[in-house]
Amino acid sequence: MSIFKLQKPENGKNIDEALDKFNDEADINKYIEGTNLPKYLFWDKVQFKPRPKSFSPEEFWALIKLLRRFSPSRINTVIKDERGTPFSWQSLPGQDYLLHEIDMDLGGALATQIINDEAARQRFITRGIIEEAIASSQLEGANTTRRVAKRMLLERRAPSNKSEQMIINNYTAMRAVEEDYRNQKMSTDLLLELHATITKDTIDKDQIGRFRRDKDEIVVSDPTTNMIYHIPPSQKFLKKEISKFVRYANDESDKQKFVHPVIKAIFLHFWMGYLHPFTDGNGRIARTLFYWYLLKNNYWAFSYLPVSKIIKNAPAQYRDAYIYTEQDDNDLTYFVDYNLRKIKQAKKEFEVYAKRKQAENRKIFESAKMKHHLNDRQIQLLRYLYKNSEATTSINTHSKIYNITRPTARKDLEQLEKIGFLSSEKIGRERPFKGTGAISQLL
Repeated sequence: MSIFKLQKPENGKNIDEALDKFNDEADINKYIEGTNLPKYLFWDKVQFKPRPKSFSPEEFWALIKLLRRFSPSRINTVIKDERGTPFSWQSLPGQDYLLHEIDMDLGGALATQIINDEAARQRFITRGIIEEAIASSQLEGANTTRRVAKRMLLERRAPSNKSEQMIINNYTAMRAVEEDYRNQKMSTDLLLELHATITKDTIDKDQIGRFRRDKDEIVVSDPTTNMIYHIPPSQKFLKKEISKFVRYANDESDKQKFVHPVIKAIFLHFWMGYLHPFTDGNGRIARTLFYWYLLKNNYWAFSYLPVSKIIKNAPAQYRDAYIYTEQDDNDLTYFVDYNLRKIKQAKKEFEVYAKRKQAENRKIFESAKMKHHLNDRQIQLLRYLYKNSEATTSINTHSKIYNITRPTARKDLEQLEKIGFLSSEKIGRERPFKGTGAISQLL
């Protein structure tokens, strides 16, 4: 295997020439802005961006690096590499407004404007957690389709292979975060418990619920190219930094320095990925902790947003955000910028999805309620079974999805069976309910 290294001009070269030309270029700021908006760009992209004719690509890059280094908004974080050098970041134009939008929408307004009843809220949370569990696992190599994985989770089917087990584990972990862990302080024990949940029945038992050791020889690599992208820090450094990580996650360090909760959640995401404390499951844990911190800080509408689903559309960009940060002078701006853009995209897609579903549901709801006096849960189930003709449900599944008691779930399903929309057959101790052709009458 070979270690991947970013190719870029040497720091310090071309800076004198760049500074001389900088003073003579009255409109250079518009070119500089083009390297920060709409993305914070590295040399591999900057060298092809428009620039003043008097600048060579290398001189332009030297000037950009200098301006970034001495930006008034650049701040050192508590995260350090093994040499003791801190990771730093700078706020970019437009980010404050995006964070304000997130505060307004994902801190509550989204729920009141788009999702105005508890049943819908639970449905969207379930959908968000399912999509996040599937995509986050697929990012780490789970080889199964979204359709099959979604049916498995909704029908509470047992996993048939490692990939399905990974998805179930991730779903269980995300559920635990949403229902329980969000109310707990971070601790080493909680990290180990989360790791045990995420890796259950997918790795050797002696690796579950413990931190990696130097002799484990863990690296982040691409098995198809044999390229190593990250060598995690030593066991000694990991032990020291995990304690710092826990304190920071609990807001017990740097109390005098306010960091916006969304930015801090992104920091924790990166830090966990950088430390890579386990032999397996690090990416899934990093993304789960991102949600843990935001839900803990009352950004509860993030439960609706499967950010990993957006990341999975272009996983190389996610990988590069880590690489640029680590190999370009510990500049965490790359990772922050990338994640904020993905959050913005996930938020927009969810808003479109939620509004479309509400319009569809309103039409079906009016018809079903007037003719058959069905409730919202029953209507949503019929819509799902209509779109997934081979799918089934059960009393236990229905009660868990909608967070209702088993007697209420039984009443829902048996009423639908009595009307003729469902049929059931006792198979051992199980009683699966299947949709009938009569469902199409509602659509």
